[in-house]
Amino acid sequence: MVTLADIEHASQHIAGKVRRTPAQQAGPVKQPITDADLFLKLENLQVSGSFKARGAINKLAHLDKTEIERGLVTASGGNHGLAVAYAGWRMRVPATVYLPSNAPMVKETNLKAWGATVVRHGAVWDEANEAALASATQTGATYIHPFDDPLVIAGQGTVGLEIMRDLPDVDAILVAIGGGGLISGVAVAAKAINPNVQVIGVEPFGAPTLRDSVRAGELITLREITTSANTLGPRRSSRLNLDIISKHVDDIVLISDDDMRAAARWLWHESGIGVELSSAATAAALMSGAFKAVAGQRVCAVVCSAGTDGIM
Repeated sequence: MVTLADIEHASQHIAGKVRRTPAQQAGPVKQPITDADLFLKLENLQVSGSFKARGAINKLAHLDKTEIERGLVTASGGNHGLAVAYAGWRMRVPATVYLPSNAPMVKETNLKAWGATVVRHGAVWDEANEAALASATQTGATYIHPFDDPLVIAGQGTVGLEIMRDLPDVDAILVAIGGGGLISGVAVAAKAINPNVQVIGVEPFGAPTLRDSVRAGELITLREITTSANTLGPRRSSRLNLDIISKHVDDIVLISDDDMRAAARWLWHESGIGVELSSAATAAALMSGAFKAVAGQRVCAVVCSAGTDGIM
């Protein structure tokens, strides 16, 4: 399992290599967003465009010279691939990123701008990941998992560490869930510092991977993914993430793609924040009532990545 000490060590390893993003107060907001005192943790301002840079940099900090020199390979819906490409660019080593067909073309363009080799394979992340693992076996490249890795989770957990330092009296933290790496790290950090803080996960109705797994008490593989928020759509998580989430996350709520689109437009019109669809999931949970905040409650919603498809 991952501990607060692991996350504090990760914070030291990534310092100066990623940005310490603000937890910005949303300001006076009209209904139906929330009666709560709302803060937005702006990981859309993070280098490479998302929180994923934290985990990738922490992982590379623990690799030996030989592992790094073999090059890097991963599979991604886009954001983790960008983080690995950024880390490879910093270390001057090649990175190959396998993308499923549902990853937006802009992700491929940005990956190539960081110097990564892009391979399209499969319809969803899980299929792209099988190809990435096979490539790592064949080429000897070092494989970087986007969520099933304690070092990656610890890196993502620095988001929670920063929230708790900036907002020590926060009552609830909302986190979107894809594979579960971000919420795993955030939950470990937040609960270790204040066991009473609520940590709420948010998934699309079209990809309730971890909601269903937590309820079943075992890993569930979804038969299909029907959400347009591709970065929230693996068909299966991992035992590591399921164990952490089952222990530390208070609830997982579901929202629709339309909820996310409405929330993305609200973020743009209210605060000038441009996000991809998945990044509006936490605001969507508030707007839709999937998570009902109490008046006066201090709530932090993690805005996990940048983009424009949410407001198109």
